[in-house]
Amino acid sequence: MPQTVGELVALLNLEQIDVDLFRATPASTSLQRVFGGQVLAQALAAAYRTVQGDRAAHSLSAYFLRPGATTSPLLYQVETTRDGRSFSSRRVVARQGGRPIFSMSSSFHIVEPGLDHSDPLPDGVPVPDACPLLSEVLGARSARASAAWEAEWGALEVRYAGDAGAPGAAAMRVWVRAEGRLPDDPITHQLVIAYLSDLTLLGVSTVPHPVVFGSPSLQAASINHSMWFHRPTRADQWLLYDQVSPSASGALGFSFGRLFSQTALVGSCAQEGLIRMVDEVGENATTGRFR
Repeated sequence: MPQTVGELVALLNLEQIDVDLFRATPASTSLQRVFGGQVLAQALAAAYRTVQGDRAAHSLSAYFLRPGATTSPLLYQVETTRDGRSFSSRRVVARQGGRPIFSMSSSFHIVEPGLDHSDPLPDGVPVPDACPLLSEVLGARSARASAAWEAEWGALEVRYAGDAGAPGAAAMRVWVRAEGRLPDDPITHQLVIAYLSDLTLLGVSTVPHPVVFGSPSLQAASINHSMWFHRPTRADQWLLYDQVSPSASGALGFSFGRLFSQTALVGSCAQEGLIRMVDEVGENATTGRFR
């Protein structure tokens, strides 16, 4: 995945090849499939290219249909479903090799005044400089070395702020930001926030269980991802990602996440994903199929 902010911004700068049709080149990665946050952010970037400039994304809901190959370009087809006086809606389908691998519906809204309140930042969270790098924590807890995690997240700085809640709770907090300054364009910041939103959310559903995330004994993959953008913010300044998994059952994990700036709640996420123990799936363990 991108190692610098420049590479990340370039990854989100899609090539337009026809009306409402965009292409993204693959990113270098050691992962077996395309990172879900990349597809999510690129789909949002494609949708933005078809929306009037006075409108900002406020919500999206996406499904990951098939794993994306890391060696082939991705095509994003945008469908205009509605343009109203204050809202616009778009549907985006990502295809690879002629098959859909991802679909997303998103809504855009003009900026207008209204009622305003926000949850406060959680109490007792250590400041970022007092927190270890998440790559070091995962290197100690998972089947992959810290250097391997760091290589995949080079464009982001992610610090582990603790397993929140009571002992054994399915909860985790991280501080996250782009590793360098981003362009001032607010759309770029929103795209980077969509990109990073998929980074740790599914893993929270495994926190209270004796499993090793990233291990061959656990198949994990995002299935659907919903997101709400409450306020504009910068993705190159520290964001607290406060995450909890209220349920895991039937090889599915479900998680919520709240993204805070230093002053307010700026985004919320919900995700369901596959967390399947390989020794329970027989043929899937050898074929590598994840559904």
